[in-house]
Amino acid sequence: MSDNALEAVGLHRAFGGVRAVDDVSFVLPEGGSLGIVGGSGSGKTTTARIVVGLERADAGEVRIRGRARTAAGRGRARRLARAREVQMVFQDPYLSLDPRVCVEEVLRETLRLHCPGTDHDRRVRELLDQVGLGTRAADARPRHLSGGQRQRVAIARALAVEPAVLVLDEAVAALDVSVQAQILNLLADIREQTRIGYVFITHDLGVVRCVTDDVLVMRHGRVVEAGRTADVLAAPAHPYTRLLLESVPRPGWDPAAIAAARRAL
Repeated sequence: MSDNALEAVGLHRAFGGVRAVDDVSFVLPEGGSLGIVGGSGSGKTTTARIVVGLERADAGEVRIRGRARTAAGRGRARRLARAREVQMVFQDPYLSLDPRVCVEEVLRETLRLHCPGTDHDRRVRELLDQVGLGTRAADARPRHLSGGQRQRVAIARALAVEPAVLVLDEAVAALDVSVQAQILNLLADIREQTRIGYVFITHDLGVVRCVTDDVLVMRHGRVVEAGRTADVLAAPAHPYTRLLLESVPRPGWDPAAIAAARRAL
């Protein structure tokens, strides 16, 4: 078995004449955390959808723990096994949770599908504890929870199947800054406990700086820079990476100059 949780090799995906993903490759070690950053239309979300299996690459390969992540196939058991390998947490958990179903039932439904024959009562309690939700939240429906609590439920549901990789697509972008910090600390604790691999899809370089070991910078479907997060953010080599860093508001920030630089690049 490979020491890498995830490997992407030469991924390509086109929509008509647009190359959304153009020869993208990267490695995520077991227990590692990778950030994929870029502006709108950079290809980062399409890359994530290929990894999860929501999009099919035109060429290239995704491997999980050294095994090729092939098409799901027709058998129910194969489809479920493939789904367990990689789970995704979306930006807005309210849209991915059934508003009619309480938190406990959300988790039980996942466990019944993927883990029949296990002690669901014990596992539900473990998951609620793992994401920092007390048992009182078990009976709540999504509309009665805060944004941070709903995101904790979404994370718990993803963790229920013990995936090798968790893909987080702008997973804290809709949360208040203080709640963002709580969720990011929670994810750091879970990674330390479980050795799960994270892929963060984000435009927020602050998130990348805090929670990732490595980073890819994408533009027009291609990786323009890659490396250790601290190194890339401290001394960016590509003009686009420098532009992303300069776009972060700070004292003396000139948005008109940033816009002009973006048009010129």
